[in-house]
Amino acid sequence: MALADSARGLPNGGGVSPAAGSGAPGGGAAAAATGWSSFPEIVELNVGGQVYVTRRCTVVSVRDSLLWRMFSQQQPSELPRDSKGRFFLDRDGFLFRYILDYLRDLQLVLPEHFPERSRLQREAEYFQLPDLARRLAQTRAAAARPAVLHRDGSVCAEEPPPPLLGYLEAEPLEGGGGAVASAPSPTASRSPSGGPLLTPSQSLDGAGGRRSGYITIGYRGSYTIGREAQADAKFRRVARITVCGKTALAKEVFGETLNESRDPDRPPERYTARYYLKFNFLEQAFDRLSEAGFRMAACSSTGTCAFGPEQGGPADDKIWTSYTEYVFCRD
Repeated sequence: MALADSARGLPNGGGVSPAAGSGAPGGGAAAAATGWSSFPEIVELNVGGQVYVTRRCTVVSVRDSLLWRMFSQQQPSELPRDSKGRFFLDRDGFLFRYILDYLRDLQLVLPEHFPERSRLQREAEYFQLPDLARRLAQTRAAAARPAVLHRDGSVCAEEPPPPLLGYLEAEPLEGGGGAVASAPSPTASRSPSGGPLLTPSQSLDGAGGRRSGYITIGYRGSYTIGREAQADAKFRRVARITVCGKTALAKEVFGETLNESRDPDRPPERYTARYYLKFNFLEQAFDRLSEAGFRMAACSSTGTCAFGPEQGGPADDKIWTSYTEYVFCRD
């Protein structure tokens, strides 16, 4: 349930404990006034399932922030905890690492090609860190400038020079009937830094501005066949669907359904084999690939069979397990 800005994120709606309200010793108000805190010097945080261990002075380093109010104006008993007693925050656990880095030295340092600036700015606003939110807004504006992609995979943040408009030079047809495009000139096919630019046929952007490339979908599944064969068959159980390919392509196709927690800082033009999907329906993945213009190019599968008793199941059951990969491409 969303709370008002003045109380957002505080477990009791931003109020103080009865002890604090009455001015009793040990209350939040008394602790803030005297500088004493009942919180331990080392605090453990569970942020969206990710565990962080840090000093209390770090989380209260920015006055009037949400964490400062939680860990200086309230008592430990007033804050939610997980099953192991860690203080719990229902926010993005991956992005919180950058919030914590900022709280340590009040500096903003992000990986190269960091793709989550807008989401991190939203987290900064939630934790009420206005200076961090302002810096992120500035870096987003700078990152929005057009970039030139070179054949070697490097990226130049400069705007493309005007000669690119004449990348294909027109030559008149014999007989004066219109013009055709000739091969690019040596000067037009060079970038400002001297590296060769990609020609339209070599570009990562195909027709309609879409990137061409391959995505491989893999899954490990199992099914059980009992004594009555088809009548007792328990069909495909899929634990996890993995995604392999270029980072930018995977994010374009699967968007928010892509779990990036195992490889969060991968640049967009690099490849990864560590992504997986937040759902486990193969057909849902196929639908998304089809809608994005991909077609299946190949598939491969391996399988093994074990009897039920070996896996703790009924004596007559056969448990089949398999690993399958589907290769999709878009021209």
